[in-house]
Amino acid sequence: MCGRYAFLLPPEAMIALFKVLNEVDYPPRYNITPTQPIIAIVERQGRRTAELFRWGLVPGWVKDPREFSLLINARAETMADKPSFRDAVRNSRCVVPATGYYEWMKGADGVRRPYYITSNETETMAFAGLYSTWAGPNGEEVDTVCIVTVDPNLEISGVYDRMPAILRGQAAIDDWLNTRDVDIRGAVGLAVSPPQGTMTYHPVGKAVGRADAEGPELIAPLTAEQAAEEAQSARPRKKTAGGSQLDLFG
Repeated sequence: MCGRYAFLLPPEAMIALFKVLNEVDYPPRYNITPTQPIIAIVERQGRRTAELFRWGLVPGWVKDPREFSLLINARAETMADKPSFRDAVRNSRCVVPATGYYEWMKGADGVRRPYYITSNETETMAFAGLYSTWAGPNGEEVDTVCIVTVDPNLEISGVYDRMPAILRGQAAIDDWLNTRDVDIRGAVGLAVSPPQGTMTYHPVGKAVGRADAEGPELIAPLTAEQAAEEAQSARPRKKTAGGSQLDLFG
């Protein structure tokens, strides 16, 4: 899955890279988590804009979002067949720009550690996304989004068994957003794993597992000293009644 990512692109750079017609006031973020507002790029009637969406798709037919599972990802292989996604695959595709994302992997020392994953080809990746607008009984509307995932390429397969579908090149981005001329079959064909050798990753500190953690130190490579400290703190602790749940990812 993809459940944590970073977005560091200035508004003016997004206009140049993604050809959007507007700017969105969105600060650099190093630890974006589900249910938070995120930037997604949509195209309606030939106008491409960057807008804010809640991360966690809620289909329009849902009666009560509180009783509906949070859909932060859609599997590319089945999204065209799932009731929660198939209308969006046909009519409501978007692009989620990202600088990098995180996954957790258990190392040889038995410690489960986060890794920060980026592209070798570009500083900003274009994740394939789907969006939907949920309308409540009182007329309220909530724009929601999810990120499409695929099987990992060779280098990422050593970290996790899924990865975001990354649209490589302007033509792929244009076609993904063009729901008028590119049908479901064409869209599914765009959501594929990137070629071998196009991704890189490094271990980072466990602080990213906290939803309130933020700052450039989250993407800095983990030092040997930090790894030793985290391994020490990861020793099993006795459970106590009434304790609060740890904020863990994955």
